[in-house]
Amino acid sequence: MNHKTIERDGKRFILVPKEAYERMRAALEDRDDVRAYDRAKAKDQEMVPAAIADRLLTGENPIRVWREHRHLTQDKLAFEAAIANPYLSQIETGKRSASVDVLRRLARVLRLELDDIAPEIASRATVRAFQAKISRQPISHQGAKAIARVGAARPNKR
Repeated sequence: MNHKTIERDGKRFILVPKEAYERMRAALEDRDDVRAYDRAKAKDQEMVPAAIADRLLTGENPIRVWREHRHLTQDKLAFEAAIANPYLSQIETGKRSASVDVLRRLARVLRLELDDIAPEIASRATVRAFQAKISRQPISHQGAKAIARVGAARPNKR
């Protein structure tokens, strides 16, 4: 490789042609990408296909998206979660809301965390559980709503 060495203020510098610099920079970026990929693969996490991520980001119902990704029919998911098929259909279309208990059962069958299918509910449930643990007393419905409002005002740190 064609290069030149110079020294300034007691520090040595290597000068290389711009093309060589660009090749080295690209090689380092590729190396960093490979390392990031290897770290991600080493974690015990499911990799989400881009098509699934796109559907979730466009606002499709996450229960439906994950059900279809897991190759489950509505009948099978409803049976495994111990809910009625019409109820599941209404949840997926947004005609009805599901209780936290039902969402937890759906998440379990879909092999997900509650946060994956209902992040707003998961954060409120976590706050209520934490508050109840601290106070050792159940939290009233109004108290939980107030806690949820405070939590909703704070941005997620992800």
